[in-house]
Amino acid sequence: MHVVAPEEQPLAKVLGREVGEFIRTLHESHGVVFHLQRTVASVNSTGAVLSDGTSIAADFIVVGAGVRPSLTLAELAGLNLDHGVLVDQYLETSCQGIFAAGDIACWPDPHTGRSIRVEHWVVAERQGQVAARNMLGQKVPFDAVPFFWSQHYDVTINYTGHAERWDSIHIDGSLAERSCAIEYQLGGKVLAVATIGRDLACLEAERKMEQSNG
Repeated sequence: MHVVAPEEQPLAKVLGREVGEFIRTLHESHGVVFHLQRTVASVNSTGAVLSDGTSIAADFIVVGAGVRPSLTLAELAGLNLDHGVLVDQYLETSCQGIFAAGDIACWPDPHTGRSIRVEHWVVAERQGQVAARNMLGQKVPFDAVPFFWSQHYDVTINYTGHAERWDSIHIDGSLAERSCAIEYQLGGKVLAVATIGRDLACLEAERKMEQSNG
């Protein structure tokens, strides 16, 4: 298997350079060949040609191109937008009585103090429940801490919180030994925690973030 990506390390934008290097090394130990800081220039009947001229023979190609929220309807309706549909803590848009939930909603995260948009099915499910209750006039704030997990062979990376950027990363434990907790901090505040082999630590981090939201 070959992986082509423009980044220096896989998933470094989300998990940081050190964790990205760990992930790359893990996959390489299973025979994966990485072509980093490159892109696919063209695809032909026998495979792909990379931006540096390298040819890779392939029977099957998977393209991960990402997604963008469809905002046309919201824009035509005159709703406030910012990389998504802006909502308040009750998931109500700038138009009273109109709510947004899921991948398209950009809500004020009480933990980071920033408006964030998270593409994850659990967030969409929870927001849908909260939005429905608020449509009924219950005034329930959405303050759930987002999370995700990423499975790599027998290694699971659990992540709780949301850190689009950070100024420091603190690793407690060892990536090589597959037992660690990684804190993503900005201005001394922990915005997110990723764990490998420490499920309890991940749950405790989520509980602390929930308590800080209150």
